[in-house]
Amino acid sequence: MSAQLREMPQIRRMLMTDLDAVVAIEREVFLFPWTRGNFSDSIDSGYHCLVLEQNGHLFGYGVMIIGPEEAHLLTLSVAAGSQRKGWGEKLLQYFICIARDQCARSMFLDVRESNRAAARLYERIGFRQIGKRRDYYPAMGGREDSIVMELIL
Repeated sequence: MSAQLREMPQIRRMLMTDLDAVVAIEREVFLFPWTRGNFSDSIDSGYHCLVLEQNGHLFGYGVMIIGPEEAHLLTLSVAAGSQRKGWGEKLLQYFICIARDQCARSMFLDVRESNRAAARLYERIGFRQIGKRRDYYPAMGGREDSIVMELIL
């Protein structure tokens, strides 16, 4: 009898060679996805760009920028087939640890007003709504508001 060993999922730095898989997930889960250039520029700019990977298969990613005393989570996503399994929360917690290690006092993010699942995740972690940006996101037939959230670190 043989058993196939499955490697534990890992979080690691995003590489340029990951961009095909990252963009494929981005297009799968968002109607108005980031471009390959957005991710490439983020890597080139030294942003914290991370991926979730298991057995050579990427199934999630995120991008965060850290400035003086604050961090901004720019994007975070998990492939549709891997959602609702806690991976988004694990990746978010990893970003929070990085922000704390870099002496950030707050972490900010924007979430679509219609993305209640993501907003609930952020609230469960401790993020609180601090504002709204009108017509921030492109949407079918127009624009959509952003909810601005903050986590005190």
